[in-house]
Amino acid sequence: MDVELRRKFIWFVCLLGLFPAWVKAQYDPSFVNYWALTSFYNPAATGQDAVLNVQGAYSMQMMGFENAPAVMLAHVDMPLFFINERHGAGVGFMNDQIGLFKHQKFYLQYAYHQPLWGGRLSGGIHLAMLSETFDGSELDLEDTSDPAFPTSEANGAAFDLNFGIQYARKSWFAGFSMMHCTAPTVTLGDEKVNEMKISPSYYLTGGYNIRLKSPLYTIHTAAMLRYDGVGFRSDIAGRIAYHGSKHEMYGGVSYSPMNSVSLLFGFDFHGINIGYAYEMYTGGIGALNGSHEILIGYRTELNLHKRGKNRHKSVRIL
Repeated sequence: MDVELRRKFIWFVCLLGLFPAWVKAQYDPSFVNYWALTSFYNPAATGQDAVLNVQGAYSMQMMGFENAPAVMLAHVDMPLFFINERHGAGVGFMNDQIGLFKHQKFYLQYAYHQPLWGGRLSGGIHLAMLSETFDGSELDLEDTSDPAFPTSEANGAAFDLNFGIQYARKSWFAGFSMMHCTAPTVTLGDEKVNEMKISPSYYLTGGYNIRLKSPLYTIHTAAMLRYDGVGFRSDIAGRIAYHGSKHEMYGGVSYSPMNSVSLLFGFDFHGINIGYAYEMYTGGIGALNGSHEILIGYRTELNLHKRGKNRHKSVRIL
């Protein structure tokens, strides 16, 4: 990247962070494998299966650009059982690096699952602590006396709250969630002259599994709609999965109108899940300047309750 393009990119990133009233972008990261990270976007999905679920995702976006976004997510959730009712608990950490900004989130989740009409109705909350960092020492400014731009590292933190509901049956699920319910405002630095206000975001998620004539193959579909009061984004994904005796494999595509087209594939072997996706932007950036995303997970059964008629298999997995 030449010097002039690099400076334009840095200034654009600065505007996104320091002047949200002028330039608006969605705060939450967009993972291509959102269908596998349902509980991150909707806490009602926390602990919905009788398994210990460990997940990690890493997305390297806008390849070829310096200071391009990179997002890392680590998440663990599992069911808890009290008085014959089902509960779920989870914990996670997210690190979102874009240019001179670093967005971090540590969160705890809880969900309650109630059998209903042959499926399960769930409600969950997500308590988080947000941490924002801006490294002003890397800025190349003509006027270094402008108080709007810190010349050293500036930090700030705020409390955040999300909630969600979801209904799931054997072959499909649908859910709604609201993130950043408290519309937190993060003040950066000791001078308290820069603020970052995070607007509430609304999500609709859903998925349906299509059984084929051969029991070895299944088509998995998923969709997510999100709106933050200014911007709207939709994602639709389809995967065909092969279910072997000791392993499972899948391949598919994901499409986000006005944003990108993605190719994805992965496999599951003895509870270890590894997936990869390449996202190609349709906005003119170029096919070779897309995003690489890696998904790694581990699932193992927890025999903490007696299996019975309410046994339920997640539609998120292969």
